[in-house]
Amino acid sequence: MSTSADRHVVIVGGGFAGLGCAQRLADQDDVRVTLIDRNNYHQFQPLLYQVATSQLAPSDIAHSLRSVFADQKNVDVKLAEISEVDLAARTVTSADGGRWDADVLVLAAGSQPNFFGTPGAAESAFPLYSLDDATRLRSRILGIFEQADRDPKLIERGALNFVIVGGGPTGVEVAGAIADMISVTVPATYEDLDAGAAQIHLLDYGDALLKPFSDEAHGYVAKVLEEKGVKIHLGTGVKEVGTGHALLSNGSTIATRCVIWGGGIKAAAVAAEGGLAQGRGGRVDVSGDLTLAGHEGVYVIGDIANIPEAGAGSLPQLGSVALQSGHWAADNILADFEGKPRKPFVYHDKGIMAMIGRGAAIAEVGKRHHEIHGQLAHMAWLGVHASLMTGTKAKIEAFVDWAWDGFSKSGGPHVLDRGDAAEIDWDKDVVVSQSAQS
Repeated sequence: MSTSADRHVVIVGGGFAGLGCAQRLADQDDVRVTLIDRNNYHQFQPLLYQVATSQLAPSDIAHSLRSVFADQKNVDVKLAEISEVDLAARTVTSADGGRWDADVLVLAAGSQPNFFGTPGAAESAFPLYSLDDATRLRSRILGIFEQADRDPKLIERGALNFVIVGGGPTGVEVAGAIADMISVTVPATYEDLDAGAAQIHLLDYGDALLKPFSDEAHGYVAKVLEEKGVKIHLGTGVKEVGTGHALLSNGSTIATRCVIWGGGIKAAAVAAEGGLAQGRGGRVDVSGDLTLAGHEGVYVIGDIANIPEAGAGSLPQLGSVALQSGHWAADNILADFEGKPRKPFVYHDKGIMAMIGRGAAIAEVGKRHHEIHGQLAHMAWLGVHASLMTGTKAKIEAFVDWAWDGFSKSGGPHVLDRGDAAEIDWDKDVVVSQSAQS
C-alpha cells in the first residue's frame, strides 16, 4: 500500500453502493477519492417507475454527483464509462482511453436488464433500470395515449394493451401505477379516449407475485391489482417480443406496443468486460468483508456483487443492501489503512416493501418482517425511500409531488419528450423467431 499522504481510492459507479462508499470516505484528510460513473448524476432507482408513469419528474429522482460532493475537496467526480479492469494493477480504463490507478479499487457498477435470451426483448421491450429507460417508457405510454385519442381505431390493434414481464417489485409497482393512470389520469386528460378498452397483463413464471413476501401478502397484492383491472398470468412468461406483439409461453399472443421488462437483472457489463469471474446472475462472488479473494485492495459491492449472507446464500439486490455495503466497504478500507482487521459485512434488514398503486402498499418491516398493508404500509414506504434519497431538496420536491399526485386527477408531469420512443409504425409488426410463425 502507499503512504498515508497519497492513498487513492477509485470507485466505479455512482449508485447507492458507490455513493455510500464515497460519502463515508469524504473529508478523510489522507485519502483521495475518484468517483467514476457513466452519468453525472445519482439516480434513485426505486422510483424509476414513478417517472415512467408521470408521477414524478426526472429531476425529482436524479441528483448531480458533483453537487453531492461540492464541499468535499478530497472527492473528485469523473464522467466516463469503464470498459477495462486490471485487477492486479488496480487500474481501470474508460472506453475513450482514460486511465485511473488506485491503491484501493472499489467496483460498484450496478446492474443491467437480463433478457434471458428472449428473442426481440432487447430490441422491442422497455426495461426500467435507468433514468433513460424511465423517460423512454414515459414517452411511449404518453405517445400511445395521444395517438389512440386521435385515432380510436388503433385500440383494435392493441394500442391500449400493456404487457408487463416479471412479478417482482418492478412489475407489481409499474402495473399498479399504469392502472391508476388509466382509471384516473386518462379520463381527466384524454376525454375522447376509451379507458375501459385498456388491458394490463402482468406475467410471471412463478406461482405468486412478490415471491419473497408471505402467502397473506401474495393474496393482498393479487386482490388489489385485480380490483384495478390488472390481468395476472402466473406460471406464464414471454417467449418473444415483437414490435407489435408479445408471444406468451402458453402459446397465446397479445397485440401490444408496450412490453415493459421487469423480468430480472444481471451484473453490469464491466463485470464481463473486466474479466472478473462471474457467479449467479453474472455477478461477482465476494468474501464476507466485501473484498475480491486473491486480489489485494479490490472491493466489489452493491448489485454487481454476490454478497454472502450467513446460511442464506446471497443478499438480495436492494438499494438498502447496496448503500450499507458501500458504507461498510469504506470502513474496511480505512481499517486497512490503519493496519486494523477488516470486519465481515452485516446487513441491517429494514424489511421489504412495494407500492401497488394510490394508497395501496405492502411492507414487511424489521428483522422479523412484521407485515402491514394499506396506508400504514404506504407511509412506511415513503419514509424508507426518503431516507435513501440524496439531498434535502430532492426529498422535499419528491414528497410535494407524491402528495399532489394523491389529490390530483391529472397526475404529474405528462411530458412527451422522447419522440423516438413515441413514434410508432402501426402497420409494422416484426416477427423475430420461427416459433411465432408456426
